[in-house]
Parts: sequence; structure tokens; C-alpha cells
Amino acid sequence: MSILQGYRVLDCSIAMAGPFAALRMGDMGADVIKVEPTTGEWQRHTSAGGAYGNVINTSFLSLNRNKRSLAVNLKDEEGKALLYKLVETADVFIQNYRPGVAARLGVDYDTLKKIKPDLVYVSMSGYGETGPYSKRPGQDLLLQSLSGAMLSTGVEGTPPQPSGQYVVDAITAYTAFEGALAALLHRERTGEGQLVQVNMLDAIVANQMQEMTVFTQGLKPQRRSEEPHGHCYIRAPYGVFRTRDSFITLVTPHLPTLGKILQVPEFETMEDEVDGHSLPQRDFIFRLTREKLVERTTQEWRDIFDAEGLWSSEVYGYEDVVKDPQIVHNGTFIEYDHPSEGKVKTPGFAIKFSKTPCSVQRPTPFVGQHTDEILHELGYSQQDIASLKETGTVASTNGEKRNG
Repeated sequence: MSILQGYRVLDCSIAMAGPFAALRMGDMGADVIKVEPTTGEWQRHTSAGGAYGNVINTSFLSLNRNKRSLAVNLKDEEGKALLYKLVETADVFIQNYRPGVAARLGVDYDTLKKIKPDLVYVSMSGYGETGPYSKRPGQDLLLQSLSGAMLSTGVEGTPPQPSGQYVVDAITAYTAFEGALAALLHRERTGEGQLVQVNMLDAIVANQMQEMTVFTQGLKPQRRSEEPHGHCYIRAPYGVFRTRDSFITLVTPHLPTLGKILQVPEFETMEDEVDGHSLPQRDFIFRLTREKLVERTTQEWRDIFDAEGLWSSEVYGYEDVVKDPQIVHNGTFIEYDHPSEGKVKTPGFAIKFSKTPCSVQRPTPFVGQHTDEILHELGYSQQDIASLKETGTVASTNGEKRNG
């Protein structure tokens, strides 16, 4: 038995943050029903890197395992009635519509709580559902730029440095996932459902808890260096350096020890204070370190630093990550069979439960693959379902058409 078995989640979200949050609940055993338009969710039709797959594109594939698909037109009155009937059976409802859209569709919290008073309703937005930015597009890079995160790395005088991942989407997904679980726990204790609101701006700002507090409470300005130092509030050397054959990451080593290794006398006489070199000498320290590390290979430096107890690491690309012995040992990646995409290899489950493990019970569905199945569960006859298909209220496919 999985830990969330017996709970039903309605995933009415699109793109990454909402579907990722719902995926985590599905991994833990919840019955996640992806409620999507009859033509398929937006992410089915666009894919990062142009990886379109065979029938299901790779971006959608990555975010929608362990879900059933119900393809329904919520602008149709019969479709809306169908959703209301489904809400009666649900525990969690997740949506990330633009502010105001849920109310126009009749699927806002005030409407749905009348149907299911103990419903946990998770509403996700870019900047909050009210306020001066509520109508702005909630896109990952835009939120990175607005959150202050970009100015903690990179070189002074150069453009701010974005993350190489959809980091705001991911952090928002986990925040929504956490909120949904906490609200379910409250419901178990009290019987009460509630509205859970999560926005991308607050999520990425809260994720900078330490850095923001250094600024707000410690009154330390956010200053980048002339050298590509890894963080504006960490002492040097802290960053990525070129070696003879590749790159190495070096993290705040004991400076006298580093000076002895690199044969830099200036380091040997420096006090190794936490704050002493954070601003005035940071570029000088970084520059001398950079000039010395090109003299040996990454592995040679790793061996030397390990022997001296200094923290360092090789720099991986994805090809290296999937083959890494610790990754293999941890079972970080999982594989499962998909009827159209073949063997799927993808990151697995970050949380390990000793008694209620996560698992892949369902591959990513085709558009409306489970429409008939779900409607039968709600009491619709085959004749009723056929009629709904004829009017365009619902749709179903089995993968014979490409959705990318």
C-alpha cells in the first residue's frame, strides 16, 4: 500500500509547477486525475529542447506519470456538471489558472467547497491572486529576475545570471505539494477542508531565506565580484575553476592550507575568518586560485584536496550524472515501459518510505485515455458517454494520434 492510496487528486493545472506537484502525490499512491481540454493540455503541444517523442512529447511525459486523463470541455455546461460530480469524490483540487479564470469557469474555491466542504483546494499563481502584479505572466525566468536570485552569482558589470533549470517552477511545485499534504493532515484531525494559496514569487523569495535575512537583518548589501564568484555572501574562493582538462568546484577552503598546496605565500599568511575575505580581497583570492588550478587535471586536484580535507568536486554534465556510482547506488533514476514511448528513463522518487514506497503505477496518459473509465465510475452509461463525445463535451484517445 502506498502512503496516499485512497486519496483522489484532481489536477487541473498546466505547464510545470502544478503538474509536478500533482505528480508527487501520484508517486505516493494518490489517484490523480488530470482534467484537461479535449485537445489536450498546453504542455502536450510544446516541449523543451524540441524533444517531441513518438506520441507524447518529453516535457509532458516527464511531469504526468501516475495520472489518469479525463478530457473534458469545462466551458460546456455538461462538462462543468461532469466535473462537479467528480469533485464530490475528490480530496484535493489543484489549479494554476490565471487569476480570475477559475471563477469564470465556475471552479473557484467558493463554488467547489459548496459541493465538497472538506475539499483541499490548492490555487497556484505567479505573483499572488490580487495586487499590482497579479495580471503579469508567471513564467520561471521572469520570476528569477524579480526575486533577486540572479544577482547572487555572476560577475559584476555583466548581465545577471539565470539558473540553468526551471528552478522557480520546481520550488513552487514542492511548496504546493507541501501545502496540500499539510492541509490533508489538518483535515484528518478536524474534518475541515481549506483553500491553500501558493504563488511563485513568494516561493522563490522564501527559498532565499538565509540570503534575504543576511540582507534584511544583517544589513549586508548584495554585491557581486569582478571574478565569477559563486555567491555574493560567501567568502573566497567559492566557485568553478578551469583545470588542465576540465573544471573543478572549490568551496571555501582553509586559506593557509590552500596557500601551501598552490604555493601562494599570500594565502598562507591570511587569517581564515568566515567574513574576513568576503568583500575587499575576494577578487584577489579568486584570481590567484584560478591562475594556479589550470596547472593540473581535475582528478589530480581532487586527490590532493581530498587528502588535505578541502571541499571540492568535479563538474558534471547530464551524461556524467546518469552514470555516477552514487546516483546508480541510490536508484535516483527509474525506468518503466510506456506503450508509445518505449522504455522511459527519468528521475524517480526523492522521498524514500520504508513501509509505503512510491512507485510508477501508471505511465503518462494519452489525451482522455481514461475518460470512459472515469465516467463509468461516476455512473455514466456507455450511451451517455457516446452522447457527450458527439457534442464535444468530452474526448478520448488511445495514442493513435501524435499529441506533440
